[in-house]
Amino acid sequence: MFGLWLLLSGYFEPLLLGLGLASTALVVWIAHRMDVIDHEGHPIGLTPRILLFWPWLIWEIVKSNIDVMRRILDPALPISPTVFRVTSSQKTELGTVIYANSITLTPGTVTIDLEGNDLIVHAFTEDGAVALETGEMDRRVTAFEGER
Repeated sequence: MFGLWLLLSGYFEPLLLGLGLASTALVVWIAHRMDVIDHEGHPIGLTPRILLFWPWLIWEIVKSNIDVMRRILDPALPISPTVFRVTSSQKTELGTVIYANSITLTPGTVTIDLEGNDLIVHAFTEDGAVALETGEMDRRVTAFEGER
């Protein structure tokens, strides 16, 4: 915070530097005391595992894009919209949100609602629903989330 204050103010006089340092320290102390600091804001521990999760998710997005495009362009391929419930095995709210967002990022599926660990999902086809119900994405997100 002090670095941001220093960049925005542009003052390097000793009195103003001291007041800026004191004011940023006071704000941090008050925020800590009020317990408004987000404990899951940027979980640094997930950073190394993201290098394994993102390529897999990108590949799933590409495969789903191709499947949706084929079904739209070829009228012989069935489109069977379905709404179903999936239970996530993640241990934290962040893990459950990552799972819900991963479902929504994959074309042909959208997470409609999230109630605790239950997700209501709309799938473009029954194949998309079956693929999600196998639990592969859930296992990948749980592995990405790791033990906390």
